[in-house]
Amino acid sequence: MTRITRTSALTARHKDLGGKFEEYIRMGVPMTYNTDPRDEHDAVRDAAGMYDFTAFLKFRVKGADAARVLNHAVTFDVARLKPGQSKYGPFLRETGVICDDGITFNLGNDEYMVVHGDGCARTMTELSAEGKDVVVEYEGGLHLISLQGPKALDLLDQHTPIDLAAMKYFHHQETEVFGVPCLISRTGFSGERGYEMFVDPHLACDIWDSILEHGKGMGIMPCSIASIFPVRMEAALSWRRFDLMENTPWEVNMGWAVDLNKGGFRGRDAVLAAKGNERFKLCGIEADIDTALAGGEKLMIDGKEVGSVNDKPAYSHRLKKSLALVRLHPDYKALGTRLEVIGETGTCTATVVKFPVYDTDKTRTHQ
Repeated sequence: MTRITRTSALTARHKDLGGKFEEYIRMGVPMTYNTDPRDEHDAVRDAAGMYDFTAFLKFRVKGADAARVLNHAVTFDVARLKPGQSKYGPFLRETGVICDDGITFNLGNDEYMVVHGDGCARTMTELSAEGKDVVVEYEGGLHLISLQGPKALDLLDQHTPIDLAAMKYFHHQETEVFGVPCLISRTGFSGERGYEMFVDPHLACDIWDSILEHGKGMGIMPCSIASIFPVRMEAALSWRRFDLMENTPWEVNMGWAVDLNKGGFRGRDAVLAAKGNERFKLCGIEADIDTALAGGEKLMIDGKEVGSVNDKPAYSHRLKKSLALVRLHPDYKALGTRLEVIGETGTCTATVVKFPVYDTDKTRTHQ
């Protein structure tokens, strides 16, 4: 069992909310609160929900060769990022498969910050940095508070000196929120317009408490990790641990993040050779049941196994749909394909459907 070796400065707040903790990236995170995860889900969609995402790992890349180093470690062109811009994308192994994903922030003055999950983004960046004029530093203390939902802007814009409404998607700025210095970014993991605040640990509680104090009358509430699963499934947001690991970008619908016109990057030849040779395609299904699938079920057509269900499917109480991301043989990825789902607890039928099922044109994040 992985040991918990990292602690959020917000842990006492989570305990006050009745948090039941589980380990994620060596940090105890609140899997549930005393509140119903369905109410938290509703808050994200109708008002705003606040998450402590401090568990995500962060590192900085500084020096004259910083952009060059990161350009070798990621698949997109870092050189095109202007100061104040960020971009999401994968980190590859030499074999062309994904080992991690994350967001790269251009902080200006030859400095970048990468926020990622529990994969090998920093290790791969350190390998790319060998012999270069650059320093790669683990950022262990920086906390991450995420406020996601249609009322996030209404609340935060009243309490920051910048014109937050003018901030574009995947842009960020150093500023203050409720008088607390932080870096605020228009990013998130919800399918809604939202903002993420990077703040020093000794000031994290100030932002957390201020958001709850000023947002209570707006329906804004703290959200546990349990509410993320249906939120991200509705919005078809991939999770590295469950959907991306050891797969090529072409298999998991991330070809848009691969820039084959830039200079060489790790895994370039292998990933180019893999295009058109996908072992499976990442697809979305709606199962004909009124609960969530377990994950790991076999997908069958006429007695033939054609795929499997990824971990952490979810039931959306708002849409009244049982949703899952799945790996399907490319021959069976067409929308409307009917499947038999066979698991340890029984069988059901399912249909390949268009993902995302919520805000299918992604207007809410981009507006």
